[in-house]
Amino acid sequence: MSLEKAEVTLPRRELERIWTPEYLERLARTYWRFLTRVSLGLLRVLYTSASREIAVISRPFVLLRFLPPEYDIHAGGGTVTWPIDNGLLVATRGRRRGYLRLGVELEPGDSEEATVTVTSEVSNFYPRIAGSGWFARIGRVVYRITQLQLHVIVTQAFLRSLARLDLEPSVVGALAPLAGPEPTPIPDRARTEPTNPR
Repeated sequence: MSLEKAEVTLPRRELERIWTPEYLERLARTYWRFLTRVSLGLLRVLYTSASREIAVISRPFVLLRFLPPEYDIHAGGGTVTWPIDNGLLVATRGRRRGYLRLGVELEPGDSEEATVTVTSEVSNFYPRIAGSGWFARIGRVVYRITQLQLHVIVTQAFLRSLARLDLEPSVVGALAPLAGPEPTPIPDRARTEPTNPR
């Protein structure tokens, strides 16, 4: 399991003004956009009605295929979870067993500033590179110093980037209001402090 987290601090009245389920979906879209940008466009996120795919340039080079996102929203925050389906990086025994999850928890209270904790978690991921049999021990070491390390670096960079609060509009819009005004712009005054619970 890999768990990374950061705390974003902003004025509480701004947080109360902007926090809606739609912003959880926008955070998710921002994660995918960040992945494309940090890879200089080599990694692309492809959307279908049944999946989200991370591909090198395009199909058939799909590294990871996720099932559609599952949202869990409550008064103090929420999560978006993408179950891992398959892909070139996933071992056969790991298909449909793991997930990638982004979470947001709002700090309760009445102070003028509010802290939002954003987490990124990967759980039950079975990397193909880890192999099986006698190669498994070496494969797990190779995975930890390559794929896992790269994932941690990219995730921490993404969490640091949240200080800009530049959330991308959703491609799908599953949580957008059915009708009404445009989404409220996110304020530009925020601080992000990555933490590493590992």
